[in-house]
Amino acid sequence: MVRYFFEDTSFVFKGRKLNNLWLKTVAESEIRRIGDVNIIFCSDNYILDVNQKYLQHDYFTDVITFDYCQDNILSGDIFVSVDTVRENALTYGADSFEEELCRVMVHGLLHLIGYDDQTPEQQKVMRSKENYYLDIRKSLS
Repeated sequence: MVRYFFEDTSFVFKGRKLNNLWLKTVAESEIRRIGDVNIIFCSDNYILDVNQKYLQHDYFTDVITFDYCQDNILSGDIFVSVDTVRENALTYGADSFEEELCRVMVHGLLHLIGYDDQTPEQQKVMRSKENYYLDIRKSLS
């Protein structure tokens, strides 16, 4: 089950039903099942605090994923900074804020599946997967 939470933001997320179907489709495509996945929409300051407190990183980011998966069941917390996503949508030329938001959510889910993005090759694979699943989302709507 995917649940949505909001911390230190007035952002309202619409389209949960479509999003849940999409994330379930992503999981099943990767031979996984959705367990307990929490998506926490938050502010830059909130995600910075999480980054400092739990990862000892002193910088803003768009997404932080905490993995609680067991076997092929995807469970975890995906923190999404709405502020940074909004900025990145402009910086990286996304079609819209919504598209960038979906990219970040699937990025977090891909981390739970086991994909990483530390090296240039891993980043290339991650971006390819993101694009592939964003296209699938468009076909679902």
